[in-house]
Amino acid sequence: MGNWISELFPTLKLRRQEGLYRERSLVDSPQGPKILHSGKSFLNFSSNNYLGLANHPVVVSHFQSAAKKYGVGAGASHLLFGHQRPHKMLEEEIARFTNRDRALVFSSGYMANIGIFNALIGKDDLIVQDKLNHASLIDGALASKGKLIRYKHNSLEHAEKILVKNDNSRKLLAVDGVFSMDGDIAPLDKLSDLCSKYNTVLMVDDAHAFGVIGKTGRGSSELFSLDQHRLPILMGTLGKSFGVSGAFVAGSDDLIEYLIQYARSYIYTTALPPASAVAAYSSLKIFDDEPNRLCHLNKLIDYFKKCSSSLNFEFLPSNTPIQPMIIGDSQKTLNISKFLFDKRIIAPAIRPPTVPYGSSRLRITLTASHTFSDIDQLIDAIQGIKI
Repeated sequence: MGNWISELFPTLKLRRQEGLYRERSLVDSPQGPKILHSGKSFLNFSSNNYLGLANHPVVVSHFQSAAKKYGVGAGASHLLFGHQRPHKMLEEEIARFTNRDRALVFSSGYMANIGIFNALIGKDDLIVQDKLNHASLIDGALASKGKLIRYKHNSLEHAEKILVKNDNSRKLLAVDGVFSMDGDIAPLDKLSDLCSKYNTVLMVDDAHAFGVIGKTGRGSSELFSLDQHRLPILMGTLGKSFGVSGAFVAGSDDLIEYLIQYARSYIYTTALPPASAVAAYSSLKIFDDEPNRLCHLNKLIDYFKKCSSSLNFEFLPSNTPIQPMIIGDSQKTLNISKFLFDKRIIAPAIRPPTVPYGSSRLRITLTASHTFSDIDQLIDAIQGIKI
């Protein structure tokens, strides 16, 4: 008699029948506007490498030099002599970049979110989150000892009702700065006002905002002019706009010290490779020195929105690099994604449970490495889709 592992197969079969099965694709090139897959070149609209820094020659060179100096792995956790000078330099640069007292580097955004909730939330505390928050925010809350309540997407009225009803609790409201599958922006200024009114701490996951929104691309806090008093917990990633890996939490000195002492996903894991810290530091410096990257990206976004407005498909309103093309049916979404794939264009199909049922979509992402002709090629291909 087999063990219970054999009982999982019918569930996998059902997922495939529903058009929800996920498969990995093997890439044989650096991330860029074009990538190699199965020996062929594809125009790539699937990457979160928004500023095109993942294969920047200076970032690569600094990574290589750091690997020769510090090795390829930290070898230990931060608290057991795995905390090397590149980590310290990166944290100081992030604190300067975000205009916060201090920053703390984590190995990934997922681990940062898990660590924040684990360290700060007790069994009698309340976590309030947007319905469309990223899975890592939801999982962090579920893994904590607190109670999680989710409000309707970007509904200030619903969020306030929850805060009013739970006025006696110690509360934290967490939200994406830019929603990863919709591309829209949370009304952080108004959420900050709500939090002040109801004695609630505000946290933002700026993974898809850091580097691309705000006057100079410094993310949600810059866009809404929120200092660390009005936005006490700022989390961001280094593997999207800045093309490397890792994540950070930025805020007050007390917040960072507390996380160092109590965030289990920081304490009990090997530190980010020092060469990655050097590469991320380099990316931040390049971003300051090359503001044309963000300028070009914004022009591409405007151009894509203008061109796509005439297509016979629904696009969600977004002023960010994330441009969702709503299809609805999961199998039809897969078929359209394959149609584009056959034309050497990658625009991934996003289906439940990543997005709500009935809202399957192509998640088209633009980067500063794309050209206007790349967008023309994509638009021409979409025009050829038979609905």
